[in-house]
Amino acid sequence: MNRVEPGLITRRVALVGAAASLSLPALAQTPQPLQATNPDWLYVPTPPDVVDKMLELAAVTKNDIVLDLGSGDGRIPIAAAKNFGARARGVDINPVRIEEANANLKGSGVENLVTFVQGDVFEVPIADATVVTLYLFPHVMLKLRDRLRKELKPGTRVVSHEFMMGDWEPKQTERVRNSRVHLWII
Repeated sequence: MNRVEPGLITRRVALVGAAASLSLPALAQTPQPLQATNPDWLYVPTPPDVVDKMLELAAVTKNDIVLDLGSGDGRIPIAAAKNFGARARGVDINPVRIEEANANLKGSGVENLVTFVQGDVFEVPIADATVVTLYLFPHVMLKLRDRLRKELKPGTRVVSHEFMMGDWEPKQTERVRNSRVHLWII
């Protein structure tokens, strides 16, 4: 059963609200499709040290295909390619996030290893992935759980920043400051 640490949601909402209030002029200039109309797809970036822990916990290598579902600005696929030489693909439903990810990819030196696709995490092909990374709301992760188990090959590593997938117990959980990183193996 998922247990939410007391105050965790409140702190995260406060942080998101504070960050949003600091960048109101930028938000006014940049369209934010889907975020306001579909709360399932709220974008909250994963901090760099948590990205590092996710990739470390998944034991990513140059032989992996890393799939980041809900990839936002692309930081996880880019880090997987830069730090481990892995091929990586990011999927996000929001076209603004895909534009940001592609802008971040330019000049990174790993353009030949990383691609970003605008799409729905429930519909994009996932079977070729050897590592799947997630930072999605718990109810979205729960909807994805059966698909991951059914379509991914045995041995595929699934890593989540913070949230669990119902009663599917992770093989390992690590803490990074106030965040948790969970690992499941198919």
